[in-house]
Formats: sequence, C-alpha cells, structure tokens
Amino acid sequence: MARTRLRSAASLDGAARRRFQEKAGLDGDHLAALVGDADALPGSGWCAGAVVLAGRGPCVAVEHATGWALRYAAYDPGTGRGVELPADQWLPMRTDTVFDLASLTKLFTAIATVQQAERGTLDLDAPAALYADPRAGLVTDHGITVRHLLTHTSGLRAELPLYEHNTAEHTALLWSEKPLTEPGSTHLYSDLNPLLLERILWQATGRPLDALIREGITTPLGMERTRFNPPRTWRPRIAATEDQRRPWAKLNRGLVHGRVHDENAYAMGGAAGHAGLFSTARDLAVLCRTLLSGGAYGPARILAPSSVTMLLAPPGLGFQTGAEWFMGELAGPAGRAAGHTGFTGTSLVLDPVTDTFLVLLANTVHPVRHPAGSAPRALAATHLARAVR
Repeated sequence: MARTRLRSAASLDGAARRRFQEKAGLDGDHLAALVGDADALPGSGWCAGAVVLAGRGPCVAVEHATGWALRYAAYDPGTGRGVELPADQWLPMRTDTVFDLASLTKLFTAIATVQQAERGTLDLDAPAALYADPRAGLVTDHGITVRHLLTHTSGLRAELPLYEHNTAEHTALLWSEKPLTEPGSTHLYSDLNPLLLERILWQATGRPLDALIREGITTPLGMERTRFNPPRTWRPRIAATEDQRRPWAKLNRGLVHGRVHDENAYAMGGAAGHAGLFSTARDLAVLCRTLLSGGAYGPARILAPSSVTMLLAPPGLGFQTGAEWFMGELAGPAGRAAGHTGFTGTSLVLDPVTDTFLVLLANTVHPVRHPAGSAPRALAATHLARAVR
C-alpha cells in the first residue's frame, strides 16, 4: 500500500483539475455534481455552510467550501429563525475552516485504544472492569469487555446527563451503569462506551486521552489543526455551532463558537472520549489516507495493517460499516465502507476497496439544532461512488 502524501487539485484551473481527477480514476462530471449539491445545502436550510473533500489514493480531487462559518448571533424561538449578525461580521466558510467534530472524536478514541492493544498495554477481550478506576469504588463485572465498548455491544444506555453532576462524580456514575441487554448480544449505540474507553486508557497508560491522541495520532501525522480545546486565536477560522438555551438545549450557554458543542464534553472540560475534538477537512483526509494505506502516512506509522483491518472490517471497532443511511452507494456490498457521523453536521467515509474517501463537514446546528437528516451525506457519497472509473 502506498505511503505517498496527499496531493490536491485545489490550486488547479478547470481543465487541469479535470485531468488530475481523471488520473486519479475519478469522473469529473460526477465530482462536479457533488460540488453542485454541496453549494445548494446552505440555501436548502440544511446548514449555514459546509466543506466537502473527496479523493482517491493520494489524490484530493475535490476540496470545496460553501456558505458561512458564522452568520447568526442567536436563535429567536418566536420566529423560528436565526438572528443575523451584521453582514460585515459574517465569516465565510473556507476549505481550512475548523469544525467541532462531535462524534467523529470516537474514531480517535478507538484508534488510541487499538494502539494500546498493539503495545500490550490492554487486552481488547479482557473485562472492562479489570481497568476500572479505583475512584469509582467497587465495580461489578457485568461481562462487558473492551471490545464490546468499541463495537457498541456493551448494552449500556445511550447517554447520561453528566452535565448535571460535579466532575468528581462522573467516573463513579459511568462505572456504576448496568447494561440494558446481555453484553455482546445487541448493538446499542452509546456515548458511554467511548467515555469508559477514555477511563480505561487512563488506567492502562497513566495518560489522559488528549495526550494519547496528540502523541499517537495527530503529531506523527502532522495534523496540526486537530485538537481539543482550540485556542481563542483560532476562533476566526472555526465554524460556529448553536445558540444553546433551554428548552431546546441542555444548558444555557448562548452562542457556542470555538468551544465544544456537546454538553457532557463541555462539563468534562472540553475533552472527552465521545466528543470534543476540532479539526479540518484536510486533516481528516490525512487520517483517511493513513487508514487506507494500512496505518502509515509518509514516514509515520501509527498502526499495524492488521490493526487497521480490525478497525475497518465489519462490524468495525469504533467505526460504523456499511451504513447506507449516510454512506449512500459508497457503502458497497458486504458493508465494505467504514466511517462515522457527528451531531454538529460532520461525517467521514472511506472505502478500502476503491481506495476512496469523503469528508463532509457542515454546521447544521447553526444557529439551532434541528432534524437535519443525512440525505445530503448519503448523496455526496453516492456521487463519489459513481465517479469511480
């Protein structure tokens, strides 16, 4: 598998871009349709703005921004509309705009966990209770393994309102949860799984999750715009999210811009196993390329090929596989594609068979959360699937 760094068509003009896309084995007409549909998203009300990036092999064939990273100061529930900022304060979306990744953070938690399994620091098939934090008190072994947490088959409920509790109580609350179903028997998507993985990693390594991700993933891969708790100096390049107020949100925080959107991650200091990372489309493309190359990018190797196979092969470890509802036709037969979505409007899909990848980042929750649906994500992935020659 090639370890070549990414090359982009972004700086090329129309004819040269088409030749670049064709050399990558991608049809320019289908890619143009992908871009056209992305441009229609802000006007449709699906999002305020978006960035779409698509590629094959080491080639980034599409890198396109549309709409606004910041447009609204607040949400008016009386009119059901956003309260616009003065036009000179709007921030246009750029291809290097930084997004709150929301649940795409879970992919990084999964990779960090598999890295430690490679090193023998933890056992994926060991009882999760083996790695329980002593601060949690006496922890019952319910038969949940580390692998169950990675595959969302632990049986734990979807979430806990940790934001209603003091930080000191979070660990005990998580470890005291009982599964709703027999571990290993049912897929129940749950934020509690990566939150427990975060604590397991701490017990196994003595290192917090943000350090493990920085040292094991983002620094060796050169992902300089991927981190928890971005500094204030990044704010002009960050996509705003929601005007958080009750009753539609769980906390009264006002417009969230440059801080984590997820209420539990916010209550945990901005860095959590299930949410909190910020990144750009290009940085995520590097991660996609790394996985499609068997765990290596340029001179850096972050995973063994066998570990990448574990992460991406059905049913996936942390990654969702064959999910047509957001992967469209790129999901492929036998669920070959892998990826994830995030509540703020983010998604990532990669297909090991066609060596393609798609990143769609949008601020669907700006200025307020609404049932945006994943049809645009699926359509974008279908365009890429049909572009493959």
